[in-house]
Amino acid sequence: METTRRALACAAVACAAASLGQTALASPDTSVSNKQGFNTDVIYQIVTDRLKDGNTANNPTGSAFSSGCTQRKLYCGGDWAGITAKINDGYLTGMGITAIWISQPVENITAVLNYSGTNSTAYHGYWARDFKKPNLAFGTLTDFTNLVNAAHAKGIKVIIDFAPNHTSPASQSDSTFGENGKLYDNGSLMASYSSDPNGYFHHNGGTDFSTLESGIYRNLFDLADLNHNKTQIDAYFKAAIKVWLDLGIDGIRFDAVKHMPFGWQKNLMAYIHGYKPVFSFGEWFLGVGEVDPANHYFANRSGMSFLDFQFAQKVRQVFKDGSADMTALNQMISDTSTQYNQVNDQVTFIDNHDMARFQAAGVSGRKLEQAVAFTLTSRGVPAIYYGTEQYMQGTGDPDNRAMMTSFSTTTTAYKLIKALAPLRKSNPAIAYGSTVQRWVNSDVLIFERQFGTNVAVVAINRNLSVAQPISGFFAALPAGTYTDVLAGLGLGGNSITVNSSGAVSNFTLAAGAVAVWQYAAPITTPRVGHVGPAMSYPGKTITIDGRGFGATKGTVMFGATAVTGANILSWEDTQVKVLVPSVAAGMYGVSVKNASAVASNVINNIEILSGPQVAVRFVVNNATTVSGENVFLTGDKWELTNWSATAPLGPMFNQVMYQYPSWYTDVSVPAGATISYKFLKKSSNPTVWEGGSNHTFVAPASGTATVNVNWQP
Repeated sequence: METTRRALACAAVACAAASLGQTALASPDTSVSNKQGFNTDVIYQIVTDRLKDGNTANNPTGSAFSSGCTQRKLYCGGDWAGITAKINDGYLTGMGITAIWISQPVENITAVLNYSGTNSTAYHGYWARDFKKPNLAFGTLTDFTNLVNAAHAKGIKVIIDFAPNHTSPASQSDSTFGENGKLYDNGSLMASYSSDPNGYFHHNGGTDFSTLESGIYRNLFDLADLNHNKTQIDAYFKAAIKVWLDLGIDGIRFDAVKHMPFGWQKNLMAYIHGYKPVFSFGEWFLGVGEVDPANHYFANRSGMSFLDFQFAQKVRQVFKDGSADMTALNQMISDTSTQYNQVNDQVTFIDNHDMARFQAAGVSGRKLEQAVAFTLTSRGVPAIYYGTEQYMQGTGDPDNRAMMTSFSTTTTAYKLIKALAPLRKSNPAIAYGSTVQRWVNSDVLIFERQFGTNVAVVAINRNLSVAQPISGFFAALPAGTYTDVLAGLGLGGNSITVNSSGAVSNFTLAAGAVAVWQYAAPITTPRVGHVGPAMSYPGKTITIDGRGFGATKGTVMFGATAVTGANILSWEDTQVKVLVPSVAAGMYGVSVKNASAVASNVINNIEILSGPQVAVRFVVNNATTVSGENVFLTGDKWELTNWSATAPLGPMFNQVMYQYPSWYTDVSVPAGATISYKFLKKSSNPTVWEGGSNHTFVAPASGTATVNVNWQP
């Protein structure tokens, strides 16, 4: 089958070269040992309780369980043993899946809650009580380890959901509701929501979502919101995530990152990247058409990537709803290429557990197939929601979380994923390439991905009834005739012929067609595709993926600083592991020179911190402002913007934890450092600095802190 797929994928004149590239399938950049780079992977998102019941003995009993999953807010029996069974029987690998994202695995409350007459349980994993213990409805720690080992044996990485924003539903006035939001530390009670003498929770009521500040420091719905400014909570979550990192996970999806302090999360990511760095991405929900600069800033500076709602919402508008066209889709790809520093690290998707499923009743499956094809061949790390390959439907929670309906391997969507997913490993243009629009109108988009000499071209006609004549189309493909990778799947694609100038002979793209043409060949000069993690600090390991590095050690460049010798931990043709040199904190471009001193391209915006981090809350009182003016923070460390008056930290908050004219912000700063800092006021008028001497503060070596000063006139 592999020989047949490869023959379909390459031009007649280039098959020999593409065959030589087959070794990429087993290269280090695609291995489960690479926990930093997921560009060559396709993620399969699983609601653990809803894939397969592999062990009926761990099913909850009584009113918490729904036999046959007729009541979808109750447990339905899916577990880690069921996921392991689907790994072992080849269903996932047969589809080309190389990573799974599973529900939060931690111990959840067992209470059955009643909302407006409907019973609800923690089947989804988001109502935690102990982040260091497993959810026994999913299995034991042995079951979890068995899942990880089975996945790794099949070349599949394991991503866990992790939700440190909150524990479980609670009521400030009724301690009998649910389990009162109780938080446990490996079985020992730390606090409940109504008995919280140490202030481990926020008690500021529920957010109205009107401001970012309200969403961070107030409860998300009725979920007991944790106070990350507490040293004990900071230490707890670093110890808790260590438990799961030590069990061998390969990635983390952080829930509700919009609702936790940025500075605390950056400090947590610095801890993870300093201990066992894994690919991490956060959930910051964006509505249809919503573009949020705060979202981009978080993705660029937090140390984690994002679940790319900007991508998903536009894809749904174009292919599902028809409320936007292909020019808008092309514009989104163009816009996000500059909005995100590492656009290829954003996790792309078309639906998930918090959205209506893409497939709707009575609608052609071709729309879903086109959206899946676009996602699998676009920039980013694609994630497929469980059951998408079976055209599962569901208009919203909990109907979008039904029990898996089928494990058929013959659906068109399954076979489509099977055909396209392996290309992320065999053709680095799809994993690492830049994107260029080659032909577009309201119904048709033809785009090209290119990485060195490797090229992939994708054409989609979203009009299911009208064919589109294509002329004036140029591609970077070498001269030759190219067969559609998807030929035989009934998706309407065709072969194309490219001449020596790159002109493609005129052709007609059939109604509803999806076609992929590609050229894959070895790259013999160094070209970097990915650097991860994109935030680190001196002495820690960074992994560089790409092609053409050669077999002999060369040099890694962090800006103008060269790393050689023993500080290069490993060197292979597709991957280099290197220790971050002792450079000043800042943003760096990372590149590679091979043993012959031939230089690669540069991957920019790799953030090097001053060192290990702690989270500190800075508060300034009596800072009165005029309309349109806000208070900002800057100081003498990179993490405090190196005294920048043009791009200081802020605007600071002034409504929830402290009220105007007091202002506050949570910042990740170097642990143990002596810090000088000041506040300033900015608006359309000239910047106003506070007077007096610089404030100074010694950051703790661990934990958290708060510094509270008065504005100096």
